[in-house]
Amino acid sequence: MQLTKPAIQTICLAMALVAATTAFAGTGGDTFDSVWITLTDWMQGTLGRILIGLMILTGIGAGVLRQSLLPFVTGVGGGIGLYAAPDVIESIMTATVPAAAAVVDVLNAVPVGM
Repeated sequence: MQLTKPAIQTICLAMALVAATTAFAGTGGDTFDSVWITLTDWMQGTLGRILIGLMILTGIGAGVLRQSLLPFVTGVGGGIGLYAAPDVIESIMTATVPAAAAVVDVLNAVPVGM
């Protein structure tokens, strides 16, 4: 019996789905945890607030010179981005896909002879 290319692809896909395990992002040890905590404290602490204030003041100054509000808006946006960046990064790196985990559990429960 000779297998066609689509049949081989289907078999490979099925094997990959059965052999797949759940992936959890950001579970690779705690070597740099202290660095991440320090950076987060800087961005969301007093240093971050000082930098955000300087961004806004620079935006106001550039806005006065250019007679436009866009530099001020850019300064505010940069400040918001600086303050929110640790939370965004943390939520991305600790995200899991519960639907994929459920699919893997169901596929692992399927009898081999089926």
